[in-house]
Amino acid sequence: MRLSLLPVFVFLMPLAEIAGFIIVGKVVGLWATLALVILSALLGAALLRIQGIGILQRISTESRNGGDPGREMVHGAMIVVAAFLLMLPGFISDIIGLLLFIPAVRELAWTVLRKRIVVLGSSRAFRRGPGYTSGPGGAPGPQPRQPGGGQVVDLDETDFHREPDRNSPWSDRKRLED
Repeated sequence: MRLSLLPVFVFLMPLAEIAGFIIVGKVVGLWATLALVILSALLGAALLRIQGIGILQRISTESRNGGDPGREMVHGAMIVVAAFLLMLPGFISDIIGLLLFIPAVRELAWTVLRKRIVVLGSSRAFRRGPGYTSGPGGAPGPQPRQPGGGQVVDLDETDFHREPDRNSPWSDRKRLED
């Protein structure tokens, strides 16, 4: 979704939810509508607990095997969003939340998001992938190449230091010639 459409979405979503309450309330009645809202909140909390534990186990397994846990992490994030949507009062958010609990829908979302997400890790599990060789004395060797063809270079504060240019017009220090 474009960022410029976000205010419109934020404004229209509550109106759509109110319309949903009115339509469902006319069909099933007030008490049944309130019961459905409470039931969806409880269902969201239960599904978060059940599916969340499974996702955490799959992330742990992927990390231990030296794989990329990015897919499982995105699936976990989508489950959290789905549970949050189910806990919100409203039927449209419930429908979206229930759709996100379906693995095929999450997989479709993952294929769309895959190109935009990069998971970087500093544990040994992330460094056991293809292209990794251990250096002398067990020191870390080169990191695997990234999909774009470049190699990731991780610099600490001690690895890179830049002295300020005193002649720069954007320098905070006043020049003596002025």
